[in-house]
Amino acid sequence: MDTIVKKLSEIEHAAEAVVSHAEEQKAELEKEIQAERDAYDEELERKTQGQLQAIRSGLERQMEEVLKKQEEKNQSAIEQIRRDFEEKHTIYATEIVKHIIEG
Repeated sequence: MDTIVKKLSEIEHAAEAVVSHAEEQKAELEKEIQAERDAYDEELERKTQGQLQAIRSGLERQMEEVLKKQEEKNQSAIEQIRRDFEEKHTIYATEIVKHIIEG
């Protein structure tokens, strides 16, 4: 009977050792998985930030081009108004005076 109890005790200790070892392996595996997940997250964040920066740069270039074209159009319109005024300012002044006098 003692031998059976001893064997059962040995089996129980062996089972505890296996469970303990499995828990240690599980903990180690969890650490490895977490490290891989962290590395993946960092890489994904780096790539995402790179893509966002590329998009921002592209949009900034487009905005600058649109602003430059608009500025050129505005400058052209101002020049046209200036030329028109230079050519016709006497006529405009005469019309204004005529309108004031005639009421």
